[in-house]
Amino acid sequence: MEQRGFSLLWWGTIPFLFISVLEPSRVDGMFPPSFSLKKLCKFCDVESSSCNGTGSCLSNCSITAICPQEEEVCIAIWRKNEGNYSIETLCHDPSKPLYGVELDDYNSSMCAMKEKKSSGGPFFICSCTEEECNDNLSFTPMVGTTIESPVVPVILVSLLPLLMLAVVVIGVFYWYRVHRQRKLTQEQWDSKKPKRKGKGLDCSDACAIMMDDDGSDSSSTHANNLNHNTELLPIELDLQVGKGRFAEVYKAKLRQPGSSADQFETVAVKIFPEEEYASWKNEKDIFSDIDLRHDNVLHFLTAEERKMSNQYWLITAFHPRGNLQEYLTRNLVSWEDLRGLGGSLACGVAHLHSDHTACGRPKVPIVHRDLKSSNILVKQDLTCCLCDFGLGLRLDNTLTVDDLANSGQVGTARYMAPEVGTARYMAPEVWSPG
Repeated sequence: MEQRGFSLLWWGTIPFLFISVLEPSRVDGMFPPSFSLKKLCKFCDVESSSCNGTGSCLSNCSITAICPQEEEVCIAIWRKNEGNYSIETLCHDPSKPLYGVELDDYNSSMCAMKEKKSSGGPFFICSCTEEECNDNLSFTPMVGTTIESPVVPVILVSLLPLLMLAVVVIGVFYWYRVHRQRKLTQEQWDSKKPKRKGKGLDCSDACAIMMDDDGSDSSSTHANNLNHNTELLPIELDLQVGKGRFAEVYKAKLRQPGSSADQFETVAVKIFPEEEYASWKNEKDIFSDIDLRHDNVLHFLTAEERKMSNQYWLITAFHPRGNLQEYLTRNLVSWEDLRGLGGSLACGVAHLHSDHTACGRPKVPIVHRDLKSSNILVKQDLTCCLCDFGLGLRLDNTLTVDDLANSGQVGTARYMAPEVGTARYMAPEVWSPG
């Protein structure tokens, strides 16, 4: 019985299949129009939402409805009002305006939100044809933002190697300019510096007529003599450059007789007050020794008694670099210059202590007794010369043991060697430069 029923069903469907294949229009007429498939869409009135209009978010609508008309599509509307967000979902015929706005791209399978303008203000809307497609809202681009063009990063990345290369080139060029400028400056300075004779210490030129840094001849008529003229030298004091226990030192202008106002020789004037007459006389007597002339001993010009002002003057060469203490404090000294400074200082001390000149002529040894960096001047050629012989002592044959004993222990404490206590005079000065 069951087999007969199955056979009847099978043979009954065969004519229908033939009709469907040969005349499909007749099949469509067999069903009522209301039987056509309609879309399923989310269908909720305006509801508040946490969707902030960035990326993708859900409508959170819990109602799914069948659209009344077959041509209707799923719609989602997103609005922002004073920081509050709302979403409306519905079905709508795309051929008709919605809130005064024509729908476009309603055949899309996803709900891509697009900004629209209306009389009620701007809003975002999407239309799509898939089932419940208006539940998943996709904001592209994000609300209130613009997609950054990748052109700018590409340009920056492309220019980065060029910028680095430019920095390297500028750095190399700057280093070259600085190095070249230093080299040129050093060459100019070396060309102006008087050349030292020989590689070691050479004091053999002590017999020659010495020239000071300003080119004045030390064999001047004023050199190593007391000015006994009734008229004082035309010296104009400029500024004070030093001050010691016994005197003050000034930079001054020495004008030559018959010369114009702008022709002068720059000299140093050491001024002693009346109560320091003994110190002035002692230094003047030492400077007056013709055998004291040496490149590394301060060039002495003359001495004057300024009785009108109760002052005693010593006029010497002027060295603008100042004393050794100031120079070492203010400047970075190279190894070559250090050798020149130390070698010339040793040469000056050796000449001072020697009992003969470089020419072999007998000479009275002299001890400085206050040798320190502030009593050593730095010349323009970066050699040293000894100065300030106020405490100096001439070790001539006329001195007795009592005279040496009564000369006392003098000098600056931190520069005094232990030999001072044993009445030895030359050994402490060998120790002092160290």
